[in-house]
Amino acid sequence: MTAKTNGLDTRRAWDEMRNQRMRPMNIGYDPEFRAKLAEDHSAIARYNDYEYGRKAIDALGGILDENSRVLEIGAGPGTLTIPLAAKVKQVVVIESSEVAVRSLKKNLEARGLGNVEIVAKNWMDAGERELGGGFDLVVCSHFLWQMKDLEEHLEKMEAASMQYCAVIQPAGRDDMAKEMWTRITGERYEGEFDPDADYFAYLLLRQLGRLVDVRIMNYGAERDFEQEVRYIASFIGKYVEVDHHTKDVIEQYVSSKGLSMEPQSAVVMWWKIP
Repeated sequence: MTAKTNGLDTRRAWDEMRNQRMRPMNIGYDPEFRAKLAEDHSAIARYNDYEYGRKAIDALGGILDENSRVLEIGAGPGTLTIPLAAKVKQVVVIESSEVAVRSLKKNLEARGLGNVEIVAKNWMDAGERELGGGFDLVVCSHFLWQMKDLEEHLEKMEAASMQYCAVIQPAGRDDMAKEMWTRITGERYEGEFDPDADYFAYLLLRQLGRLVDVRIMNYGAERDFEQEVRYIASFIGKYVEVDHHTKDVIEQYVSSKGLSMEPQSAVVMWWKIP
Protein backbone atom coordinates (compact mmCIF):
# COMPACT_ATOMS: atom_id res chain seq x y z
CA MET A 1 0.00 0.00 0.00
CA THR A 2 1.20 3.50 -0.86
CA ALA A 3 -0.68 5.91 1.37
CA LYS A 4 -1.92 9.16 -0.15
CA THR A 5 -3.81 12.06 1.40
CA ASN A 6 -4.92 15.11 -0.61
CA GLY A 7 -2.65 14.03 -3.44
CA LEU A 8 0.45 13.92 -1.23
CA ASP A 9 2.49 10.76 -1.54
CA THR A 10 3.28 10.14 2.11
CA ARG A 11 5.88 7.52 1.30
CA ARG A 12 7.85 10.07 -0.70
CA ALA A 13 7.43 12.64 2.06
CA TRP A 14 8.62 10.09 4.61
CA ASP A 15 11.71 9.26 2.54
CA GLU A 16 12.63 12.92 2.11
CA MET A 17 12.22 13.79 5.79
CA ARG A 18 13.92 10.62 6.98
CA ASN A 19 16.94 11.35 4.77
CA GLN A 20 17.26 14.73 6.49
CA ARG A 21 17.07 13.34 10.01
CA MET A 22 19.38 10.39 9.39
CA ARG A 23 22.23 12.45 7.95
CA PRO A 24 25.63 11.62 9.53
CA MET A 25 27.19 14.07 11.96
CA ASN A 26 30.23 16.06 10.82
CA ILE A 27 32.02 16.83 14.09
CA GLY A 28 35.59 18.02 13.64
CA TYR A 29 36.56 19.28 17.08
CA ASP A 30 36.49 16.08 19.15
CA PRO A 31 37.32 12.55 17.94
CA GLU A 32 35.55 11.12 21.02
CA PHE A 33 32.35 13.10 20.41
CA ARG A 34 30.13 10.10 19.64
CA ALA A 35 31.23 8.18 22.73
CA LYS A 36 30.59 11.22 24.92
CA LEU A 37 27.21 11.79 23.29
CA ALA A 38 26.25 8.19 24.05
CA GLU A 39 27.12 8.78 27.72
CA ASP A 40 25.01 11.93 27.63
CA HIS A 41 22.04 9.93 26.34
CA SER A 42 22.45 7.43 29.15
CA ALA A 43 22.60 10.21 31.75
CA ILE A 44 19.51 11.93 30.34
CA ALA A 45 17.64 8.61 30.35
CA ARG A 46 18.18 8.41 34.12
CA TYR A 47 16.99 11.97 34.74
CA ASN A 48 14.56 12.26 37.65
CA ASP A 49 14.40 8.49 38.13
CA TYR A 50 13.70 7.74 34.44
CA GLU A 51 10.94 10.32 34.25
CA TYR A 52 10.44 9.93 30.47
CA GLY A 53 9.89 6.18 30.78
CA ARG A 54 7.67 6.43 33.85
CA LYS A 55 5.41 9.01 32.22
CA ALA A 56 5.26 7.00 29.00
CA ILE A 57 4.01 3.99 30.98
CA ASP A 58 1.43 6.16 32.74
CA ALA A 59 0.21 7.39 29.34
CA LEU A 60 -0.28 3.82 28.16
CA GLY A 61 -3.15 3.54 30.60
CA GLY A 62 -4.23 0.15 31.85
CA ILE A 63 -2.81 -2.11 29.15
CA LEU A 64 0.12 -3.23 31.33
CA ASP A 65 0.25 -5.16 34.60
CA GLU A 66 2.67 -7.32 36.58
CA ASN A 67 2.00 -10.32 34.32
CA SER A 68 2.68 -8.53 31.02
CA ARG A 69 5.39 -9.67 28.64
CA VAL A 70 6.76 -6.79 26.55
CA LEU A 71 8.91 -6.55 23.43
CA GLU A 72 10.75 -3.25 23.15
CA ILE A 73 12.38 -2.24 19.87
CA GLY A 74 15.45 0.01 19.98
CA ALA A 75 15.87 0.35 23.74
CA GLY A 76 18.93 2.57 23.75
CA PRO A 77 20.33 3.02 27.28
CA GLY A 78 17.04 1.97 28.88
CA THR A 79 15.01 5.16 28.90
CA LEU A 80 11.80 3.13 28.74
CA THR A 81 13.21 -0.32 29.55
CA ILE A 82 14.07 0.38 33.18
CA PRO A 83 10.59 1.60 34.22
CA LEU A 84 8.99 -1.18 32.14
CA ALA A 85 11.06 -3.90 33.80
CA ALA A 86 10.05 -2.59 37.23
CA LYS A 87 6.37 -2.94 36.32
CA VAL A 88 5.95 -6.05 34.14
CA LYS A 89 6.92 -9.73 34.24
CA GLN A 90 9.46 -9.68 31.39
CA VAL A 91 10.92 -7.32 28.80
CA VAL A 92 12.64 -8.58 25.66
CA VAL A 93 14.77 -5.90 24.03
CA ILE A 94 15.91 -5.68 20.41
CA GLU A 95 18.94 -3.38 20.18
CA SER A 96 21.62 -3.45 17.47
CA SER A 97 23.98 -0.79 18.86
CA GLU A 98 26.85 -2.23 20.89
CA VAL A 99 27.30 1.11 22.68
CA ALA A 100 23.62 1.21 23.65
CA VAL A 101 23.68 -2.40 24.84
CA ARG A 102 26.64 -1.66 27.13
CA SER A 103 24.83 1.34 28.62
CA LEU A 104 21.62 -0.64 29.00
CA LYS A 105 23.35 -3.50 30.82
CA LYS A 106 25.06 -1.02 33.14
CA ASN A 107 21.79 0.72 33.96
CA LEU A 108 19.95 -2.58 34.51
CA GLU A 109 22.67 -3.77 36.86
CA ALA A 110 22.52 -0.52 38.82
CA ARG A 111 18.79 -1.06 39.39
CA GLY A 112 19.12 -4.78 40.14
CA LEU A 113 16.71 -5.78 37.36
CA GLY A 114 17.03 -9.32 36.07
CA ASN A 115 13.88 -9.73 33.98
CA VAL A 116 15.23 -8.15 30.77
CA GLU A 117 16.47 -10.26 27.87
CA ILE A 118 18.62 -8.39 25.33
CA VAL A 119 18.69 -9.51 21.69
CA ALA A 120 21.64 -7.75 20.04
CA LYS A 121 20.29 -7.69 16.52
CA ASN A 122 18.74 -5.38 13.95
CA TRP A 123 14.97 -5.32 14.43
CA MET A 124 14.09 -5.92 10.79
CA ASP A 125 16.46 -8.91 10.68
CA ALA A 126 15.02 -10.52 13.82
CA GLY A 127 12.86 -13.58 13.23
CA GLU A 128 10.62 -15.83 15.29
CA ARG A 129 13.60 -17.63 16.82
CA GLU A 130 14.90 -14.38 18.37
CA LEU A 131 11.54 -12.86 19.16
CA GLY A 132 9.72 -15.88 20.50
CA GLY A 133 6.06 -15.06 20.95
CA GLY A 134 3.29 -14.27 23.37
CA PHE A 135 3.97 -10.54 23.82
CA ASP A 136 1.20 -8.53 25.42
CA LEU A 137 2.75 -5.29 24.15
CA VAL A 138 5.23 -4.47 21.38
CA VAL A 139 6.57 -0.93 21.75
CA CYS A 140 9.16 1.38 20.23
CA SER A 141 10.23 4.76 21.58
CA HIS A 142 12.09 7.51 19.71
CA PHE A 143 12.77 4.97 16.97
CA LEU A 144 10.60 5.64 13.91
CA TRP A 145 13.12 7.61 11.85
CA GLN A 146 15.45 4.61 11.81
CA MET A 147 12.92 2.70 9.72
CA LYS A 148 13.20 3.09 5.95
CA ASP A 149 9.84 1.36 5.43
CA LEU A 150 7.50 2.58 8.16
CA GLU A 151 4.57 0.44 7.03
CA GLU A 152 6.68 -2.72 7.14
CA HIS A 153 7.86 -1.76 10.62
CA LEU A 154 4.30 -1.32 11.93
CA GLU A 155 3.15 -4.58 10.35
CA LYS A 156 6.07 -6.45 11.93
CA MET A 157 5.21 -4.95 15.32
CA GLU A 158 1.67 -6.28 15.00
CA ALA A 159 2.89 -9.71 13.89
CA ALA A 160 4.92 -10.01 17.11
CA SER A 161 2.07 -8.99 19.42
CA MET A 162 -0.89 -10.87 20.87
CA GLN A 163 -2.70 -7.77 22.13
CA TYR A 164 -1.27 -4.27 21.84
CA CYS A 165 1.30 -2.16 20.02
CA ALA A 166 2.57 1.28 20.99
CA VAL A 167 4.68 4.04 19.48
CA ILE A 168 6.20 6.80 21.60
CA GLN A 169 7.81 9.70 19.76
CA PRO A 170 9.21 12.98 21.16
CA ALA A 171 7.63 16.05 19.58
CA GLY A 172 9.44 19.26 18.71
CA ARG A 173 12.93 20.53 19.46
CA ASP A 174 13.77 23.01 22.22
CA ASP A 175 14.24 26.70 21.49
CA MET A 176 17.99 26.88 22.09
CA ALA A 177 18.79 24.30 19.40
CA LYS A 178 16.49 26.06 16.92
CA GLU A 179 17.95 29.49 17.68
CA MET A 180 21.46 28.13 17.31
CA TRP A 181 20.56 26.76 13.87
CA THR A 182 19.65 30.25 12.66
CA ARG A 183 22.69 31.85 14.23
CA ILE A 184 25.13 29.43 12.59
CA THR A 185 23.50 28.86 9.20
CA GLY A 186 21.86 32.27 8.77
CA GLU A 187 18.68 30.49 7.69
CA ARG A 188 15.27 30.32 9.28
CA TYR A 189 14.69 27.05 11.08
CA GLU A 190 12.14 24.93 9.21
CA GLY A 191 12.10 21.81 11.38
CA GLU A 192 15.18 20.23 9.79
CA PHE A 193 15.94 18.08 12.82
CA ASP A 194 12.66 17.87 14.68
CA PRO A 195 11.96 14.33 15.96
CA ASP A 196 8.29 14.43 14.87
CA ALA A 197 7.27 11.26 13.05
CA ASP A 198 4.11 10.28 14.85
CA TYR A 199 1.73 11.71 12.25
CA PHE A 200 3.09 9.38 9.56
CA ALA A 201 2.48 6.37 11.81
CA TYR A 202 -0.99 7.61 12.76
CA LEU A 203 -1.96 8.09 9.11
CA LEU A 204 -0.85 4.59 8.14
CA LEU A 205 -2.57 3.00 11.12
CA ARG A 206 -5.85 4.73 10.41
CA GLN A 207 -5.69 3.64 6.77
CA LEU A 208 -5.24 0.10 8.05
CA GLY A 209 -8.43 0.53 10.08
CA ARG A 210 -6.80 0.72 13.51
CA LEU A 211 -8.41 2.79 16.25
CA VAL A 212 -5.48 4.60 17.82
CA ASP A 213 -5.42 6.02 21.35
CA VAL A 214 -3.30 9.19 21.23
CA ARG A 215 -2.01 10.94 24.34
CA ILE A 216 0.52 13.68 25.04
CA MET A 217 3.00 13.34 27.87
CA ASN A 218 5.18 16.11 29.28
CA TYR A 219 8.53 15.41 30.88
CA GLY A 220 11.77 17.10 31.87
CA ALA A 221 15.34 16.74 30.67
CA GLU A 222 18.25 18.56 32.25
CA ARG A 223 21.72 18.87 30.71
CA ASP A 224 24.90 20.42 32.07
CA PHE A 225 26.96 22.89 30.02
CA GLU A 226 29.05 20.35 28.08
CA GLN A 227 26.03 18.12 27.46
CA GLU A 228 24.07 21.08 26.09
CA VAL A 229 26.92 21.99 23.72
CA ARG A 230 27.13 18.41 22.43
CA TYR A 231 23.34 18.22 22.16
CA ILE A 232 23.23 21.26 19.88
CA ALA A 233 26.35 20.22 17.93
CA SER A 234 24.84 16.79 17.20
CA PHE A 235 22.02 18.40 15.21
CA ILE A 236 23.89 21.30 13.65
CA GLY A 237 26.62 18.87 12.63
CA LYS A 238 24.26 17.12 10.23
CA TYR A 239 24.29 20.22 8.02
CA VAL A 240 27.58 22.03 8.67
CA GLU A 241 30.94 20.93 10.02
CA VAL A 242 31.18 21.67 13.72
CA ASP A 243 34.84 22.64 13.99
CA HIS A 244 36.52 24.42 16.90
CA HIS A 245 35.23 27.80 15.74
CA THR A 246 31.63 26.58 15.48
CA LYS A 247 31.96 24.92 18.86
CA ASP A 248 33.12 28.25 20.33
CA VAL A 249 30.06 29.97 18.84
CA ILE A 250 27.80 27.36 20.43
CA GLU A 251 29.55 27.65 23.80
CA GLN A 252 29.28 31.45 23.78
CA TYR A 253 25.59 31.23 22.97
CA VAL A 254 24.87 28.66 25.69
CA SER A 255 26.80 30.81 28.19
CA SER A 256 24.82 33.92 27.24
CA LYS A 257 21.44 32.14 27.38
CA GLY A 258 22.16 30.13 30.49
CA LEU A 259 20.95 26.61 31.23
CA SER A 260 17.30 26.03 31.93
CA MET A 261 15.07 23.00 31.87
CA GLU A 262 12.54 23.46 29.09
CA PRO A 263 9.48 21.23 29.30
CA GLN A 264 9.53 18.46 26.69
CA SER A 265 6.59 16.68 25.07
CA ALA A 266 6.08 13.32 23.43
CA VAL A 267 3.22 11.64 21.61
CA VAL A 268 2.13 8.24 22.96
CA MET A 269 0.03 6.12 20.60
CA TRP A 270 -1.27 2.64 21.28
CA TRP A 271 -3.73 0.37 19.56
CA LYS A 272 -5.17 -3.12 19.88
CA ILE A 273 -4.26 -5.44 17.04
CA PRO A 274 -7.05 -7.24 15.14
